[in-house]
Amino acid sequence: MCGDRGDPAGDVGALSAGDALIGIVKGRAGARSACRKPRAGWPRHLCSPSDSRAKSRGCSSSKLIFPWCKDPVSNATTIAAVAIFVATYTVLAVGKIPIYRIDRAGAALLGASLMVGTGVLSAEEAYAAFNFDTIILLLGMMIVVANLRVSGFFGVVNYWVLRHVRHPLALLAAVVLVCGALSAVLVNDTVCLVMTPLVLDAVLRLNRNPIPYLLAIAMASNIGSVATITGNPQNMIVGSLSHISYAAFVVALAPIAAAGLVLMFVLLVLVYRGEFLTAERFDGEATPRRYNRPLVSKTILVVIVMIALFFLGQPVPKVAIVGGAFLLLTRRVNPGKIYREIDWPLLVMFGGLFVVIAGFEKAVVTPETAASIDRLHLEKPLTLAGLTAILSNLVSNVPAVLVLKPFVPNLSDLQHAWLVIAMASTLAGNFTMVGSVANLIVAYRAANRGVAISFWAHFIVGAPLTLATLAFGLLWL
Repeated sequence: MCGDRGDPAGDVGALSAGDALIGIVKGRAGARSACRKPRAGWPRHLCSPSDSRAKSRGCSSSKLIFPWCKDPVSNATTIAAVAIFVATYTVLAVGKIPIYRIDRAGAALLGASLMVGTGVLSAEEAYAAFNFDTIILLLGMMIVVANLRVSGFFGVVNYWVLRHVRHPLALLAAVVLVCGALSAVLVNDTVCLVMTPLVLDAVLRLNRNPIPYLLAIAMASNIGSVATITGNPQNMIVGSLSHISYAAFVVALAPIAAAGLVLMFVLLVLVYRGEFLTAERFDGEATPRRYNRPLVSKTILVVIVMIALFFLGQPVPKVAIVGGAFLLLTRRVNPGKIYREIDWPLLVMFGGLFVVIAGFEKAVVTPETAASIDRLHLEKPLTLAGLTAILSNLVSNVPAVLVLKPFVPNLSDLQHAWLVIAMASTLAGNFTMVGSVANLIVAYRAANRGVAISFWAHFIVGAPLTLATLAFGLLWL
C-alpha cells in the first residue's frame, strides 16, 4: 500500500492503482485501507494524484483538494455533505424555509456546523477553510462606509446633485453616475441602502415617477461595482482567491462598468420615454443636510489614501482594515454607532459558506467529478460566463462564485477565468429583482415608503441590460 512498509522503491502491496480506484468509487472497505498518508520521510508528491509513481504504488486520486492521499470519505458522509450543501443553498436561494425563521446567515452557519458535526470536515479543516483575506477586506470597507454614513456624506452628495440638476434626464444621469462611482469604491449594497431613501425623497418631492430612478440606483450600483475588487463581496472573494492586483482588476473590468452604465442609461430612457423626454424643468431647490464636517473630511482623506495604496500594489485586505481601524480613532463619534452600521450577518454568512464549500469539495469533488465538469468546457469564456450567470440568479452571486472555486484551478488561464467570473456574477444580478442583494435592498426600502417595484418593471429593463452588458464584457475580455 501507499507507504505501509518497505522501501518506497520496492513492493507496495497487492492492490493495484486500478483496484484502489475502483474501491474508492464503490466505497469498499478495501479501498479505505489502500491509500494511507505517506510514511515519514517520503516526499508528499510521491502520492500526488497527478504523479505516475504514486499511481503505481496504489495511491488513489480521491480528492483534488489534498496534496497527498487521504482516506476516502464514506458513502454516508458523502451523502451528508451533499444534503447539507443542497439544504444550505436552498435557503440561500429562497431566503427562508417554512415554519422556521432562519435567514441566509443562519443557514450558512448551521451548514458549516453540520459539516463538522457529521464528520465531513475536522475542526482543523474547518478553520483552514476560512478565507480571512476576504473577511478582513469586507470588514475594513464596512467600517469606512459606516463612517461615511454617520458623518452625513451621502446627504451632502444628494444635496449637491439636487442643487445642480434642472431636468429629469440630468437627474437620471446624476443618479447613475453617483451610484456607479460610489459602488466602484465602496461596497455596492451599502450604497443602495443609503442612496435609496435620499433619491426617493427627492423624486417624490419633485412629483416624478420614482420607479426608473430606483431601478437606476440598483442597476448602477451592480454595474459600477464590477470595476474594482472592493466594489462588491463577490469581487472581494475573487481578488483573494486569484491574487489579481487591484490595478490589473481595474484595467480589465472598469471599461465594462463604464459601458454598462451608458447602456443602462439609454435603456431606462427608452423604456420610460414619458418621464425623461419632456420639456419640464426643476427649480433646483434643495434642503441643506446636516453633516459632520471633520469626520467627512477625515474619511474622504482616508479613502483617497487607501485607493492610492491599492494602486501601488499594497495588499488590499491589509490596507482596508488599517484604514477602517484608523477611522475608529476619533473624539467625536461613539464607536458603537459605527459597529451598528456594520453588516455582521453578512460576515457570518461568508464564514459559514467557506466551510460548507470546503466540506462539499472534500466529499464530492473527485477526479471523476472534475472530468465531468471539464466536459462543459469551462475554459471557453462564453460557457463560463453563462454558467456563472445562471448560478448567480439561482443562489445569488457570492454562493455562485464559491461553488465554482474548486473547478477554476483546472482551467488554463486562471486570471482570465476569475475576471470572467467576477464580471458575470455581478452583471447577472441585474437580470431579475432577486438576482442580487442590492436589488432587494432598493425594493425593500422603497416598499417601506409605499413605492412598489414590480417584478416586471425590473425585468423589462434588467433582462436586456444583463444580456447586453455580458455580451460587451465577453467581447472586451
